[in-house]
Amino acid sequence: MTDIRGATSALRQSSERAAHTMSGYGMLLLLLLPIAGVVGAISQIDRVADAVIVSTLLVSCFLFLFVIAGFYLLQPNQAVVITLFGDYRGTDRTSGLRWTWPWMIKKKVSVRSNNIISDRIKVNDLRGNPIEMAAQVVWRVTDTAQALFDVDDYKAFVMVQIEAAVRTIGSRYPYDDFEHQEVTLRGNHDQVGGELRAELIARLTVAGITVDECGFTHLAYAQEIAGAMLRRQQAQAVVAARTTLVEGAVGMVEMALALLSEKNVVELDDERRAAMVSNLMVVLCGERDTQPVVNAGSLYQ
Repeated sequence: MTDIRGATSALRQSSERAAHTMSGYGMLLLLLLPIAGVVGAISQIDRVADAVIVSTLLVSCFLFLFVIAGFYLLQPNQAVVITLFGDYRGTDRTSGLRWTWPWMIKKKVSVRSNNIISDRIKVNDLRGNPIEMAAQVVWRVTDTAQALFDVDDYKAFVMVQIEAAVRTIGSRYPYDDFEHQEVTLRGNHDQVGGELRAELIARLTVAGITVDECGFTHLAYAQEIAGAMLRRQQAQAVVAARTTLVEGAVGMVEMALALLSEKNVVELDDERRAAMVSNLMVVLCGERDTQPVVNAGSLYQ
């Protein structure tokens, strides 16, 4: 990204400025003059010399075409970039019927929000695992001069930079952390999405484009390791569940032995205590329901 910024900063950066244009509604009144001239010339065709009639008609037609060629229409959240012989003359953002000199070249640019969902791309995360990622980005043009003159095709530029930013963010973090001690792509959507937005804004500033919202629409392990990672997740879940179960069972055994000793229910030597602990652990940690066994003898028989 540093190389991109360094290369673009060496270019002559454009900057949007207001164009000197006029309201088209006032120019509509000016159209009445050539129309009146044509009507007057036709009405006086038998009273005035033919040369005067022809001159009046030519001047009226020229004035009509001159005025009509300068009209253009702008809808809300739409701008027009005006150039003269390749020189940037300004941008008009005033909606409605507008007018400028006919020899001005007018290029319309939408400043509305655009929504793009990028293609799924394969990225290696921080740990080198291949993952698939796709992002949804809401962007809009903020500087029409930069969008048209500083990049060749600003829409294609946005698509390329989205892919580059997704690769950068995807390689910055691991996909998942089973110990929940690191920032991950899967577990920290808001933080990672904020960094993706900041990365995109930094990359798209050269084109006069900002990003209003972005996030991941697809995030998963690549197919070649998806099965192995699923088995790993299942194993991690089983280990975590077993750890919690054993910790709870040990606490219950300690409590049972303490209560038996405290209330003098039974006197237990080391061997009987070990047998009771074994039985309680089997009962508490077993996956199946236990079946009671009545011992009619003693522990030593």
